[in-house]
Amino acid sequence: MPESTLLEAPILPKDAPFSSEQREWLDGFLASVFAQFSEILKAQQEANAPVSTTPITVLWGSQTGTAETLAAKFSKKGKKSGLAPKIIDLAEYPHEQLSEETHLVILTSTYGDGEPPDNAAAFHQFLLSDKAPKLENLTYSVLSIGDSSYPDFCKCGIEFDERLQQLGAKKIFNRIDCDVDFEEPFATWTQGVIDAMGLVSPADDEKEESSISRKNPLIVELIENIKLNKEGSVKETRHVALSFGNAPLEYEAGDALGVYPVNCPDLVDEILKKLALDGDKSITSCDGLSKTLRQALLTDFDIGGLNKKVVEAWTKVSKRTPPTDDYLEGRELIDLIKDYPIHFSEEQPFAALMKKINPRLYSISSSPKAHPGEVHLTVGAVRYETFGRQRKGVCSTYLADRAEGEFSPRVFVHKNKAFRPPTNPSAPMIMVGPGTGIAPFISFLQERKATEATGKNWLFFGNPHSSTDFLYQDQLESFQKEGLLNQFSTAFSRDQEEKVYVQDRLIEEAPEIFKWLEEGAYFYVCGDASRMAKDVDYALYLAIQTQGSMSGDEASAYVNRLKKEKRYCRDVY
Repeated sequence: MPESTLLEAPILPKDAPFSSEQREWLDGFLASVFAQFSEILKAQQEANAPVSTTPITVLWGSQTGTAETLAAKFSKKGKKSGLAPKIIDLAEYPHEQLSEETHLVILTSTYGDGEPPDNAAAFHQFLLSDKAPKLENLTYSVLSIGDSSYPDFCKCGIEFDERLQQLGAKKIFNRIDCDVDFEEPFATWTQGVIDAMGLVSPADDEKEESSISRKNPLIVELIENIKLNKEGSVKETRHVALSFGNAPLEYEAGDALGVYPVNCPDLVDEILKKLALDGDKSITSCDGLSKTLRQALLTDFDIGGLNKKVVEAWTKVSKRTPPTDDYLEGRELIDLIKDYPIHFSEEQPFAALMKKINPRLYSISSSPKAHPGEVHLTVGAVRYETFGRQRKGVCSTYLADRAEGEFSPRVFVHKNKAFRPPTNPSAPMIMVGPGTGIAPFISFLQERKATEATGKNWLFFGNPHSSTDFLYQDQLESFQKEGLLNQFSTAFSRDQEEKVYVQDRLIEEAPEIFKWLEEGAYFYVCGDASRMAKDVDYALYLAIQTQGSMSGDEASAYVNRLKKEKRYCRDVY
């Protein structure tokens, strides 16, 4: 019905054969129907009306999936506010398109020694080079994600931001640097971008979070805690199995498990004694809830390390000159309490200086298909001495020593879509995982067995001694006998006079590795980012260059192509 016919409510013709009472009733009925129909038509017209949208490109760089997840959340809210976001993985972004952009946001993490995540490396190199174009027509904003316990906090995002300014781009909204606890700054940045673009953000209609997440972790039961190293090893690696029963904890091979640690009770008691504070007194904790100071020290506060912001706040209260950054390395809160003493007359002023404890991420070492209702971890318990004091890894020794009963683990799944077994079950797979880096590959192999995948599998594993440090030896040898593990290369570094590492085995096996890559193999690396991952990366590059008779540039292009095709995947830390 044309809108012009609905300018006013219909009425009966004057000559209609009805009494005055009937006419009055029918006119009222028609008016009521008309009003309801008009509201329905108006709603349909509003729903079908074209929405004024502003195009914006959303680029993400992520090593473990956090930036990718936040990019999706930003885009979802942006759509409701009148944006037309286009989300692009930085590895897949055409560099020549940058000069054509008008509105751009970048969400990126930083890993290792201030390096860009793998999928952002090529774009980072391009943007910081002389090849980058002038960008006077671009408006942008950057959200950088990092960990302030590292010296190069959020370096990749900072470099993106500074370089875009140098190229003439204008800021939509100032860069925000997120620490490990990123939810609140991310929300501030998202709202800031929307507001700065003159858009109206819709009312937040999201229901209270009920699913298992970082904000709403699940309490699980420790069902197995086995030391994998044999007697005489200098290492302490544990296989930790957790049961979640019928709870909806969903994960895939390649994901990580976030674990909220509980601080060492002995260390908590020492802190309370040194500060002469009453652990039974109630304080307002980081989450805004009232609890005893002792409970907050156990579960809420980061006391197992030193954060620069905490040190600065602490020394400001103590009215002393802050220590150098070197002081933070190898020290904990108890050292700060001893070296920069403060007298607190009440408990709350001390609590106000504390930083919230953050969950630790562990690569999952089980397939949900092989172990339904369970999730397994491979945990290297950290124990060492610095400055004349015995130290403990906060979460690793929690899991190793006391993760049960009243201290049962609180966990959530951290998705890592960039680190999955090949979707093609017939694709070959090469895995490099020394030490606890073997964890996800146990999961990968279990997954391939459960799904009856036909692709070949090759594992490189290294540790100090075969007699004491051969993690999961029985399971791996069983996989070999079954034909699931087609090739298995080990590097026990101290079993001979000259040390041998996984990267050395890669170079020795270069011809076969290149053959597998040419057959479409996926190449995975998990473990230490600062040394091992770099050495393995070079060994891979060298194998490709020598076996493919390529120049340096050609070998680099080959490696970059593997990354772009998601066939070179790293879970490094």
